[in-house]
Amino acid sequence: MAMEVVFKKTKGLTDTPNTYCPGCTHGIIHRLVGEALEDLDIIEDSVGVAPVGCSVLAYDFFNCDMTQAAHGRAPAVATGLKRVLPPDRIVFTYQGDGDLASIGIAEIIHAAARGENITVIFVNNAIYGMTGGQMAPTSLIGQKTQTSPLGRAADNQGYPIKMSEMLATLDGATYIERVSMHDLVSINRAKRAIKKAFENQKLGKGFSFVEVLSTCPTNWGYDPFESMKWLKENMIPVFPLGVYKDKKEDE
Repeated sequence: MAMEVVFKKTKGLTDTPNTYCPGCTHGIIHRLVGEALEDLDIIEDSVGVAPVGCSVLAYDFFNCDMTQAAHGRAPAVATGLKRVLPPDRIVFTYQGDGDLASIGIAEIIHAAARGENITVIFVNNAIYGMTGGQMAPTSLIGQKTQTSPLGRAADNQGYPIKMSEMLATLDGATYIERVSMHDLVSINRAKRAIKKAFENQKLGKGFSFVEVLSTCPTNWGYDPFESMKWLKENMIPVFPLGVYKDKKEDE
């Protein structure tokens, strides 16, 4: 009897072994991006931009051309690439919350305001990962980090920045959706959102942004199972899932 293939690794990823911490969902998000590139037959036409942070490792894993950007500057680099390359080339950034929502917040706001025809994958785990677990712009009220050991306090450190809601107010943005990695149903929804973000670029529709709620077991201080539960119970109430902008639906 011939064996049935029920799962295979996407051609959108290299054979490099995963080096992320146990329980980190970067690996799953990588797979979803790789599958989107493969499904749309754009692997050979794509260029990814990886800035500083855990996402700096992305160029080892995506099986397409990759380039490095300074901390927070991936949208600016992606803008330059998109404008000088042939129109059919696909350009995307893969960024964390410490990178995109802090040092790079001006870059992402203006890329969205200009309506740059790029795809942005924004991984939000509410903390700085690679640099040691400091408080990020998306850290929750009361969340303990290396730089908020007593918990983030609104009167001292302000409130979490909600990037999807903010970018959705900009006329240049075409598609904004927030998804999550906390269970299989959510992962399947995330796959559809990421694929749509790349489809939009392929069709020349403009700026597309997918925010992915993710885990950071190492810096949160939880095991992988507890991290998934913490994401669902604590992050989603602050960062509700859903489509925040889709110009085709809005018009």
